[in-house]
Amino acid sequence: MNGEELTEQETALYDRQIRFCKNIVLAGVGSLTLNDDNPVTEEALAANFLIPFDENMGGGGSLAGLCCDCLKDFNPMVHVSVEKGDLSSFDVDFFQKFDVVVISCCSLAAKKLVNEKCRKLSKRVAFYTVDCRDSCGEIFVDLQKYAYAKKKADETVECQLQYSSFEEAIAIPWRSLPKRVSKLYFAMRVVERFEEVERRKPGETSIEDLPKVLKLRNELCLAHSLNESQIPDSLLERLVVSTKEFPPVSAVLGGILGQEVIKAISGKGDPLKNFFFFDAVDGKGLIEDISTS
Repeated sequence: MNGEELTEQETALYDRQIRFCKNIVLAGVGSLTLNDDNPVTEEALAANFLIPFDENMGGGGSLAGLCCDCLKDFNPMVHVSVEKGDLSSFDVDFFQKFDVVVISCCSLAAKKLVNEKCRKLSKRVAFYTVDCRDSCGEIFVDLQKYAYAKKKADETVECQLQYSSFEEAIAIPWRSLPKRVSKLYFAMRVVERFEEVERRKPGETSIEDLPKVLKLRNELCLAHSLNESQIPDSLLERLVVSTKEFPPVSAVLGGILGQEVIKAISGKGDPLKNFFFFDAVDGKGLIEDISTS
């Protein structure tokens, strides 16, 4: 961000982060660490309902810093802090102090890298990614080897699940996936790959990019032996052109993500495995198990 104007993708990112963080703080977790070094602008404050619009603009603080102060008011029992720096540059030991890591609006490389670092730790750290484009959203979950309890009839049953990493999951050949897998899964992978190839930040796409995105879609479908109709032109156009998300989608994803994090921390209840997709056009939410186990 250049400090003068809040882009559509940044507005989307802040809205989603706010809704998730508020849910987590209200739930009463022990601590919450925020990482967002973007500077404060009038546009950012207008998009962030946690911060009064008349907040001092000359203080030079970050959005994470101001959100931190406001989130503390929701639940004084929760320790809320800020960690400055580029998340991708933190070493493996940095993540040792967390039980859960959630990243949002990150590049394909960052998702793989942070997930890999979480998996290298001696303890299990739950990992989540969340992305929104237009009226569509995606959540990915990696709980590694996860044991939990759930109620069945009048007794508590111990269960266990094995998760794949993000890199492992998206590396599964498309032709080997069930025929009814969400079209949004394939479309998100195409746009994600396009941004990587073109060295774009998440959400930095426009209608001018659509021909190249469709060409990449055709190439990937050919490589994976997948019919191009599984990734409609209209869906890709929505994801490429309308990078600003709808607030209702943020509310849905933030609510579900918050519930899933609480499950991971408490070890109670059936967790999501391992992708969740939501499209406000049809109002449907789908859980897809796309994993190697």
